[in-house]
Amino acid sequence: MNAFKAALVKPLDVVLGVAEGVGNAFLMMLSSFVWLFRPPFRGAQILAALHFVGVGSLFIVGLTGLFAGAVMALQIGQAFRLFNAETMTGPTVALALTRELSPVFTGIMVTARAGSAMATELGTMRVTEQIDAMRTMAVNPIDYLVAPRILASLVMVPLLTMFFNLIGMFGCWVVAVKLLGIDHGVFMARIQDIVSVSDLTNGMIKAAVFGVLLAVLGCYRGFNASGGARGVGMATTSAVVYSCVLILVFDYFLTVLMF
Repeated sequence: MNAFKAALVKPLDVVLGVAEGVGNAFLMMLSSFVWLFRPPFRGAQILAALHFVGVGSLFIVGLTGLFAGAVMALQIGQAFRLFNAETMTGPTVALALTRELSPVFTGIMVTARAGSAMATELGTMRVTEQIDAMRTMAVNPIDYLVAPRILASLVMVPLLTMFFNLIGMFGCWVVAVKLLGIDHGVFMARIQDIVSVSDLTNGMIKAAVFGVLLAVLGCYRGFNASGGARGVGMATTSAVVYSCVLILVFDYFLTVLMF
């Protein structure tokens, strides 16, 4: 009987630990949104976070989008050519990008670049007691450190997703029109006929959710880091891994709700 109880303790502790972490991260997110509408307003911190998340991620997002669109056009165009349907390459790639690939890839790229930096920066401030010093000076660390980063991710990840769509479709056009010989007019007309505004808006809604998700996880893991440099490294790693996994999980459920 004692062995049976002991066998249940560890899984139960894991479940309770996960539930506690989810609850604390959710409370941090709610607190951050509340602080966005309460003085003092951190305009300088918000602008810095917008620049870091958005402008700083343009190159990696654009490069990923260019080759994602190009390789999809190459693979889909060659497959459709077997059925004499290569004119459907453009709209097929456009739907895949706007609905799924752009928000997911953008979320993962921003997680790798900005989400990891959030966890590292806040984790370093935690282990060096800078966050405790802020509380001593009557500065709320959620207001000063977390809320601007969550707002910046909420705003910039959808914009980066639209940039991904633009660059991805340019890569698709280069491969489809210049390499595969699809007529430019037919390429554009098919996209206009099949791709709708709702495809773009649904992708941007996903991107906004992913932006909040990666920022909350990055800030939460960094905010609660402990154990010196090793603890900061573990917090950063867990923030990136959890964010990437949850982006894929949330993508499925959001797709079910939207389509």
